[in-house]
Amino acid sequence: MAVPLTGGISSELWLVTDGIERFVVKRALPKLKVKDNWFADPARNSVEFDCLAYLDRIAPGCVPRILFHDADAGLFAMEFLDESFANWKTELLRGVALEDDAARAAQLMATIHGASFGDAEVRARFQTWPNFFALRVEPYLLTTGSRHPKLRALFEEEADRLGRTALALVHGDFSPKNILLNRERLVLLDCEAAWFGDPAFDAAFLLNHLFLKALHQPALREDYLRLAFVFWSEYRAGLAERFDENLSSRIGRLLLMLMLARMDGKSPVEYIVEERKKELVRDFAGRMFPANAFAMEEMTDNWRRLLATQ
Repeated sequence: MAVPLTGGISSELWLVTDGIERFVVKRALPKLKVKDNWFADPARNSVEFDCLAYLDRIAPGCVPRILFHDADAGLFAMEFLDESFANWKTELLRGVALEDDAARAAQLMATIHGASFGDAEVRARFQTWPNFFALRVEPYLLTTGSRHPKLRALFEEEADRLGRTALALVHGDFSPKNILLNRERLVLLDCEAAWFGDPAFDAAFLLNHLFLKALHQPALREDYLRLAFVFWSEYRAGLAERFDENLSSRIGRLLLMLMLARMDGKSPVEYIVEERKKELVRDFAGRMFPANAFAMEEMTDNWRRLLATQ
């Protein structure tokens, strides 16, 4: 028996039950399920399969176990993670803000970036810029820039810079919704946007979710910002000598861009619907870009002060 699962915008998912066995089948869609026209090559299913295999080698158990892969059909099957696992996004939105969860996510991200940093074999396998461009750069950066003419050149320059940067394996969708966890295991899902590029993207992508949740739920503001600090500290420590001020600045700049992208790009965050909150994000980005204020401590302090005015 196969039952469709909900929640994603880029793939079809089925929960298959065969006697006492249960597993998940995933197939990439050519058109993503959003309001705007957003297309991507379904062959990214094989990119995700390869990424899952690599991640399981460098951090065993950090991704679902793969059961089979059919490249011609554009699908693979993976283990079903049962009700003993919680979705990190769901936990955060209901007010469960555990520092250990943020620390574990940061440590895994640092492991991925550190293990793949400068690895010629990984670089050769994940020459997937067209896929990353279709899934992340065009819908998030270029679309947002086109909707903010005063910032358009900055977004286009960043898109070009990303296309010329090849440092480490980037997951591409490292967000709380793609993290399942219990006390023993943290599992990362959905790496179909994987690309050998700038690790700053992953760090900014995750921090963006924590920053926006601080806007969404004022009563939990300090909890989310505390998790952002824990994540930042653990990630920086995990990368050790690979982490420098240049990477820090790139993360800060991308964080601002992604915050704005989740308001006005092709994939707006679903839980921020009030126009006044969207305007607050636009105002924040509009003031921080001209000041080149990309240091994480400064950005966090400015974000905290702005949130206090709402």
